[in-house]
Amino acid sequence: MHYFLPIFKFFDQSALGHWVADSRWLFPAIEAVHIVALCVMFGAILVLNLRLLGLAFNNKPVAKLAQDFAPWVLVNLIIILATGILLFSSEALKAYASVPFQVKMLFLLAAMIFHYTIFTRVTRTDDARTSHVWAKVVAIISIALWLGVGIGGRGIGFL
Repeated sequence: MHYFLPIFKFFDQSALGHWVADSRWLFPAIEAVHIVALCVMFGAILVLNLRLLGLAFNNKPVAKLAQDFAPWVLVNLIIILATGILLFSSEALKAYASVPFQVKMLFLLAAMIFHYTIFTRVTRTDDARTSHVWAKVVAIISIALWLGVGIGGRGIGFL
């Protein structure tokens, strides 16, 4: 982890980091946008996962739902990443020593990779060609990964 220290120091000493850290209202405003975007994105992903699990929206093909929700997921992921960089830059050295931050980043990386590889492949496949067991396993993994991101994020503020 020590090889990341220069990156954390760069962000900690950046004008962007100081701009956010020196403002009374900027950090909470950015964090509010960050959390709302996470909720919207997770909501869209949850709908798809509930469909994969056969618990909701069974009258719609998974591929059609995935197509409808893809822009919501992508736009909110971009917002999450942009606001996350702003939040991170305001307390980068604090984040460096934070185990919940490290956990969140690992879950975020895993969730993004999983979502844009396996999850996307399963949700874009015709329902008749996807094994119901495989779809359910993918849904459970997806939910677990994105919840890990959220729980790790909450841990940053409390631990």
